[in-house]
Amino acid sequence: MLLSHSLDHGVLVITVHHDPGIGGRAAFLPQLEGLVYAHRPAPVVLRLEQPAVDAAEVGAVLDLHRACKDLGVLMSVVSASAPARRVLAAGADSSGTHLVIHARASTAVAAFAVLA
Repeated sequence: MLLSHSLDHGVLVITVHHDPGIGGRAAFLPQLEGLVYAHRPAPVVLRLEQPAVDAAEVGAVLDLHRACKDLGVLMSVVSASAPARRVLAAGADSSGTHLVIHARASTAVAAFAVLA
């Protein structure tokens, strides 16, 4: 299973279990966007289980962030890996809505719960 999802206090939590790789990115992004679209306007927490992220995964995360911004949906990313968080932060678009990156999913969900 590549990904799973759940609702936690009104927040859509999508867990990416495996890196889709460059070849799998074309199918991966529509799955993510479909989940976001189906659960909007719920905020989204994208949880990456892999300790490292590659260019395909970073690209998919940033594409999803742009899609969420276009839908008016708040999004943050979670990775327990400090190097992965640094790679995501370096690749994030600095214009517009800032991509918030957390170390723990509970912190990300709690941040959105405060806004509700």
